[in-house]
Amino acid sequence: MRLAALGDLHCPRTPPDVLGPLLGRAAQEADVLLLCGDLTDRGLPDEARVLVKMLTASVRIPIIAVLGNHDYDAGEASVIRGLLSEAGVRVLDGEPVEIAGVGFAGVKGFCGGFGDRALQPWGEEIIKRFVHEAVDEALKLESALAKLRTSRRVAILHYAPVESTVKGEPPELLPFLGSSRLEEPLTRYPVNVIFHGHAHGGSPEGRTRTDVPVFNVALPLLQRIYPDRPAIRTVELPS
Repeated sequence: MRLAALGDLHCPRTPPDVLGPLLGRAAQEADVLLLCGDLTDRGLPDEARVLVKMLTASVRIPIIAVLGNHDYDAGEASVIRGLLSEAGVRVLDGEPVEIAGVGFAGVKGFCGGFGDRALQPWGEEIIKRFVHEAVDEALKLESALAKLRTSRRVAILHYAPVESTVKGEPPELLPFLGSSRLEEPLTRYPVNVIFHGHAHGGSPEGRTRTDVPVFNVALPLLQRIYPDRPAIRTVELPS
């Protein structure tokens, strides 16, 4: 199975005459298209409708997506999810899905930092709620992974589960680009590959502590590293 992945479409800030052909090319190169959040720019339903129009016009393969922080900005995330679902996109928020013997688990994720420098749940109540949000997202991911019975498994996130793929961003931003709490369920329930977005200025590839490949597929990053080819990350799963 060939997977095509990209995130941070920021539709319609990324012009439809750029995004539409890119989505069509991804559909030609792969068996499944993965969209790693920030599908809209300001979280507006009308923006999602523009994206849906492009997807239905140019993509004939299964599409699996997670939402990103921009998709929540206007408080209309449930509407955006509904519009995408009506168009046949499987939008994951702690649910698993299986396609042709491959299992997919996805969540938005959250921030909080990495390793020993991750924010801890003590002090003011607002700090505890912040950390608990990251924990809740990790628990949703773990629940989805635990339900999969396939030998090949793929994780789809918006926020990064490892620090290596956000490096390149300003150091002060790193705690807001992901959380190592998301890596914990990916260690307990091994996957073949992990995709995320969000870190436009990060690094394209990294590894978990168990040596699973992690790909940052934020569209601005892919456009930077692939200046002479379509800004799509394609990965072929082993048999």
